[in-house]
Amino acid sequence: MLEAGAYPTNRTLGIFLNACSSLCDIKLGKQVHGYIVKYGVEFDTSIGNALCSLYSKCGSLDSAVKAFWRIGDKNVISWTTAISACGDNADSAMGFTLFVEMLCMGVQPNEFTLTNILSLCCVMQALGVGSQVHSLSIKVGYGSNLPVINSVMYLYLKCGWISEAKKLFDGMETTSLVTWNAMIAGHAQMMDFAEDGLSAHHSGIEALNIFLRLNRSGMKPDLFTFSSVLTVCSSLVALDQGEQVHAITIKNGFLSDVVVGTALVNMYNKCGSIGAASKAFVEMSTRTLISWTSMIMAFAQHGRSQQALQLFEDMRLAGVRPNRITFVGVLSACSHAGMVDSAMAYFEMMKRDYRIKPMIDHYACLIDMLARIGRLDEAFDYIKKLKLEPNAFIWSSFIAGCRSHGNSELGLYAAEQLLSLNPKDYETYILLLNMYHSAGRWQDFSRVRKTMTEKKLKKLKDWSWISIRDKVYSFKRDERLHQQCKGVDKLLGDLLEKARSLGYEPQGSSEITDEENVEITLSTIHHSEKLALAFGLLNTPNAGPIRIIKSISTCRDCHNFMKFISVCIEREIIIRDSKCLHRFVNGQCSCRDFGNLL
Repeated sequence: MLEAGAYPTNRTLGIFLNACSSLCDIKLGKQVHGYIVKYGVEFDTSIGNALCSLYSKCGSLDSAVKAFWRIGDKNVISWTTAISACGDNADSAMGFTLFVEMLCMGVQPNEFTLTNILSLCCVMQALGVGSQVHSLSIKVGYGSNLPVINSVMYLYLKCGWISEAKKLFDGMETTSLVTWNAMIAGHAQMMDFAEDGLSAHHSGIEALNIFLRLNRSGMKPDLFTFSSVLTVCSSLVALDQGEQVHAITIKNGFLSDVVVGTALVNMYNKCGSIGAASKAFVEMSTRTLISWTSMIMAFAQHGRSQQALQLFEDMRLAGVRPNRITFVGVLSACSHAGMVDSAMAYFEMMKRDYRIKPMIDHYACLIDMLARIGRLDEAFDYIKKLKLEPNAFIWSSFIAGCRSHGNSELGLYAAEQLLSLNPKDYETYILLLNMYHSAGRWQDFSRVRKTMTEKKLKKLKDWSWISIRDKVYSFKRDERLHQQCKGVDKLLGDLLEKARSLGYEPQGSSEITDEENVEITLSTIHHSEKLALAFGLLNTPNAGPIRIIKSISTCRDCHNFMKFISVCIEREIIIRDSKCLHRFVNGQCSCRDFGNLL
């Protein structure tokens, strides 16, 4: 066009800038910008808007904002584009500032402005600002606008204002799939930020109920719906519900989608069904790096080290380049099996062949491996030589190694280091108390106990849940109010006798009362996971696995008990606690007795 001598209009230039934005071609965009400056049309509103959008999509926020301020007559689209640029480039504070200036200039926001600023509120978790924006949206006539209401509802969910979010949801005359997805995803995210296991559990159950309502509404879920709800099933160890969702994905034609397929692999893995996870992986028509990595991690977590390493080699043969996370899975597989030589070879391969710089998680796998096989001095040398600060996983795995191989001095040192990382973690204090108790170091025991009293730490809430025929039943320690408590007590007594006949010896747990300097020893027979197990056995007479989720770490006595019971009842027992997945089969656990047990 230029070679033909035709002069482009402002509209032509705007369209061409939009094409540059779509291609993220900042080099060509800058050349056009130079042309625009040369002919003095930089101040045109439509061209300024297009320039702002171009620089934003190319990751240059400073240039985007400069282009915005050069616009002579800024309209609502100009302001919205600039606010959106701040959101896209992770500068929410500037976005808020621009929004306030826009209002001061008397420019009335439209639905896109409101949804953008509400998105910034979500990022910043600015509930106060968000509720004011909600009020403003009603004032300017967008109180029933679906995209705006969806954004407000999602903000309320993310900030934990559940009652207001539900009020909005229930009061909507019309809904879109985005509305349902926002409710499901919002509740799923709340599980990650819940203060305790019980709150997370309730959020997950509510997400599943909303998914059921969506299905009954006649509206078809999409891949984002399935991804969110399968994540919820994973967190709840709700295999029955996960299998139902799997069936719905087939019915709706989403089984071939790689996102849904990978979510199914993760769900079956976290529910302890490694066979079903492997089957879901094999049935995927296409696989991404994430898919391969997820399956490698799944095999590693279930102690299937050889399968994990074979899959890694298959992945390389398929021409898929591994990343840092893939090598975490590979090294984790070596760690579970104590394959020191293989681990070191893969570690060198990662650095030499793939130019991947080791990160803390890679070193954590090596330390975990050395601690598992009792090479504690080598593991400790690794920790001391780390250029990065050791994380909680490193100290936890090192503690487990010290306890397993009887090195109390190093274990106690590591426990103190772990406590400095998590100074308010009650579980770590209990772990340290038990270690001092076992070592007979009563002065240190009293010191830690006094610190707990002074800090007024909340006690552990020991809850366990089990899902049976689409219903979820919860138990807390020493539960006596459940309608089947007599049957549960009788069965637990019978199981205890059977376990004792095989060599099980119950261990009490030392716990601290609310009164200072009072220690009591309690029986662990009524810990929540044991109650959930007995209830599950009473109500599921078939030979299927028993799946339990627990809010805190499993104690050493309960872990030992479950190993014996898996032999007595000849059934698989799966417990996902706050630290890891325990899969008990024929007297063995997938963690190989190396979980960070209380």
